[in-house]
Amino acid sequence: MNLVVQAQMENVEAEIVVVGLSRHPENTKGWTEFSERFNGMLGEWTKDISFDLKSLTTYPVLSGSIPRVLFVGLNDRKKLTEDDIRAAFGQVGKELAKKKIKHAAIYLESFQNDNITAENAAYLAAEGIAMGTYRFDDYKTSSNEADVSVETLYLITEEDAEEVEASATIGQVFGESVNEARTLVNMPGNILTATALADYAKELGEEYGFETDILGKEELEELGMGAILAVNQGSVEEPRLIVLKYKATDAFENPLALVGKGITFDTGGYSLKPKDGIVGMKGDMGGAAAVLGAMKVIGELQPEKNVVAVIASTDNMVSGNAFKPDDVITSLSGKTIEILNTDAEGRLVLADSVTYAKQLGATHIVDVATLTGGVIVALGKDKTGALTNDEAFFETFLEATMETGEFVWRLPLTESDKKRIRKSDVADLNNSPGRDGHMIFGGGFVGEFAEETPWIHLDIAGTSDADSPHDLGPKGGTGVMVRTLAMLVERMAEEQ
Repeated sequence: MNLVVQAQMENVEAEIVVVGLSRHPENTKGWTEFSERFNGMLGEWTKDISFDLKSLTTYPVLSGSIPRVLFVGLNDRKKLTEDDIRAAFGQVGKELAKKKIKHAAIYLESFQNDNITAENAAYLAAEGIAMGTYRFDDYKTSSNEADVSVETLYLITEEDAEEVEASATIGQVFGESVNEARTLVNMPGNILTATALADYAKELGEEYGFETDILGKEELEELGMGAILAVNQGSVEEPRLIVLKYKATDAFENPLALVGKGITFDTGGYSLKPKDGIVGMKGDMGGAAAVLGAMKVIGELQPEKNVVAVIASTDNMVSGNAFKPDDVITSLSGKTIEILNTDAEGRLVLADSVTYAKQLGATHIVDVATLTGGVIVALGKDKTGALTNDEAFFETFLEATMETGEFVWRLPLTESDKKRIRKSDVADLNNSPGRDGHMIFGGGFVGEFAEETPWIHLDIAGTSDADSPHDLGPKGGTGVMVRTLAMLVERMAEEQ
């Protein structure tokens, strides 16, 4: 999407102009001048327009260079938040896609208030429209419909063009990176295998100059990654450990580790999922997708913070070789684990991944995973659950969530919880203490391997996939946490 900033609408070759409309539109800065561009018709049109937030109304323009105007309801302009504007532009993106618009213009001042500057509005416009126009290229053979997307977005503002364009470019990078993560989540497990995911990561590394290391089964065996290998035992597909290093400094010091769960399909193993619960398990690599999406943002924006991405990828299958309840395995850390539930496999691959991240020198760790159904029971499908062992680190992370509007709720991890995770007659840990407090025990298990390293666990089992269309996208993968992880890197770069 080509971004063009102009002070005036003259010579704008757009098919539609997008205008934010709040109650008492005549109070909008520049409204009189803007109305004159449409022969004074705006006042007449607005009599029949809904001011409800995100409502959309299109009018044909009988004269002038732009044939249509799309009004976006903003309700009370003074109360608008960045989340409101982002969601509104997500809806605009959907409408532009529906109308097959290639060239659109946005009257940027109509989306501003005392708290939302032209730069903010430009960022949110590019980000929201990028996410709103997302469509997964599925595998249907019956559609011959031409692919039409927004090619040019004109941002009409008298503010500093260079700053507005820079802000919009960043928003576009965030939105498009979310979309790449969505596509990974939406791909079926027979196509997106561990090898295919590793190939995607390798291409990402080549594009942005990341140091890339892809470890196969033999290398995992040599290292002693018994937790990952146990999950992979039942599969005919070999596992992969994916490592991407973004070097902001010559010496790779004090990196933040982004650790993603990359289970490309989860049957539950011998703790087999029910027939209804097994559908959709192609998305059990949503954490890996989030990390790779964040790495794309990092590659584009080049923050001054070293980052290492670590992703363990395999499927979790049933066969004569599969691991089973009552098995005892030895992790990379040397800690032994009693397997009580083979469907609690995500925490096992995260255990070895976190340990490996520490061996690579990570001073802070964030793991992100579609880990438990328990987080959905506790928080619903619209909230990401979190655990942490470091208050200051989590405070920085929360600041990042405020920037992106991705809601996260922290749950407690107590000494009593840790004792239950460590309770086993035959091993150092057990991988499934029970159903009560399931999200806490799942994430807390990973924390046993983070140990004293500042660590945040994010359970996106509810938020990584949408059951129905929403403001910022269609049904399916959401790309949740891509923007927040990338924003966290920016915040940490500013703090160091």
